[in-house]
Amino acid sequence: MEKQGLTIVYIGDGKGKTSAAAGLACRAAGTGFKVLYLQFVKGDWPSGEREALAKLGVEVKLMGRGFVGILGDRKDISEHIAAAQNAKAESIKDLKSKKYNLVVLDEALSAVESKLLTEDDILEIMDAKPNEVHLCMTGHKRWKKIIEKADLVTEMKMIKHPYYQGITAQRGIDY
Repeated sequence: MEKQGLTIVYIGDGKGKTSAAAGLACRAAGTGFKVLYLQFVKGDWPSGEREALAKLGVEVKLMGRGFVGILGDRKDISEHIAAAQNAKAESIKDLKSKKYNLVVLDEALSAVESKLLTEDDILEIMDAKPNEVHLCMTGHKRWKKIIEKADLVTEMKMIKHPYYQGITAQRGIDY
C-alpha cells in the first residue's frame, strides 16, 4: 500500500499553532523524516522554534519580511507581497522535489489573511503536494476551500491571553 501524505492545518485565534507545527516537525525529524520548516510572515523576529529545529537537522527557510502592519512594520505592502509570492513559489518547488517527507508552511494562511496571497494561491500549493509528502500549514482564519481540501484541521481557540493583561510576549514561551 502506498503511503498517504496528509495535509494538516492548524488554525485559530489562540496561541499554539506554530508550536503545534514545530512539535510535528520535531516528531517527524525524530523518526528520520526529512523536514522543511518554511515561515511565510515572521521575518527575522527571534524564534526559539527555528533554533531548536535547526539543531535537529530540520531545514529552516525564513521567507517573510516580518509581521505586516504591526510591531513597527514600515515596509511597503508590495515588499511583503513579493516575499509571500516568493515563499509560495519556493513551497511549490520544494513540495514537487519530493526531497522532504514533511513540509511545514508556518503562517501560510496568515499570508492570505494579510492579503499577501489568496485562498487560490494556497490551493495551488496544496495541489502541488505529491501524494506521499505530508504538508502542514498554520494561520488564523478558516478558509472554506482549504478546510475542505485538508485531511486534518485543528483549531486553537483563545480563552484567555496574557497580552490582554498587559504581559508582553516572552522569549522561550511565545517565540
